[in-house]
Formats: sequence, C-alpha cells, structure tokens
Amino acid sequence: MYKIVGADQKEYGPVTAGELRQWITEGRADAQTLVQVEGSPEWKPLGTLPEFADAFAAPSAPQPLPTMATVPIRERTNGMAVAGLVLAVLGLFLCCGPIFSTLGLIFSAVALSQINQNPAQRGRSLAIAGIVLSILGYLIFVGLLSTRFVWRGRRRHRFF
Repeated sequence: MYKIVGADQKEYGPVTAGELRQWITEGRADAQTLVQVEGSPEWKPLGTLPEFADAFAAPSAPQPLPTMATVPIRERTNGMAVAGLVLAVLGLFLCCGPIFSTLGLIFSAVALSQINQNPAQRGRSLAIAGIVLSILGYLIFVGLLSTRFVWRGRRRHRFF
C-alpha cells in the first residue's frame, strides 16, 4: 500500500500498486510525485521505486518513417500505351480508319518513348501492339481502296 502527495499538495491513499499504476497511466502521478511506502517514514519520488521503474521507462524509439528507398515503387501501366492500342483497334474496324490509325500510331510511339525514359512504367507490349495494329490498319485501308478502284475500273471496261 502506498500514500502519495498530489499536485494540490494533499495526501492521498493508501492505494494499491495497481491503482497507482492506473494513476500513472492517466497522468495523475509522475516520476516526481512523492510517495510513502506503507511502514516507511520517508517520502520518495515515485520514479525511484524499483517496482514502478517500468512504468517510467523511456518509450521505445519511434520507428523511422519510410523513405523513398524503402517504399516499393508501384509499376503503373502507361496510359498513352493503352490509348494507342484502343485507337489502333478502332482504326481496324471503323470507316474512318486512317484517322484512328494515325492517332493510335502517335499515342503508341509517345508511350514507347515515355516507357524507355521511365522503366518503372509498364505497357511496352501494349505500345508495340498499338504500332503494329496502326500500320496494319493503314495496309487494310490501302488494300480496300485499291480493290475498290480495281473493281470500278473493271465495271467500266466490260465487253458484255
């Protein structure tokens, strides 16, 4: 059992060690609070009693904040690569194919350049696929135009 002198200079107690620990946790007592152990005539600072030493032990050192070196870099897919692929696919199937194929080629080429400058980005294969499909869209468009002119020419020169 213990008696303490409070901040208001009044004597409190007797209290148990458990109650005293609770007061320490609540901030009602600290290491300089005077305490008298039951059966002892002298008053001592609470922080000098070995049974309460752990209550006043210095808190463990705070964990350091993560730095850029310790934070893993999340790889992101390059948005230009995705846009280039989508435009290239649209260029294959829509009537205004050359416009979409041109945009797909531009977006994919820019994406490939960005990915080469920043290797943490993903999407190299998307950019390459966008370039290939854009060129394929051009070829299909030229093929359709040439077959159209060939068929038109044949109709004009019919002998029957």
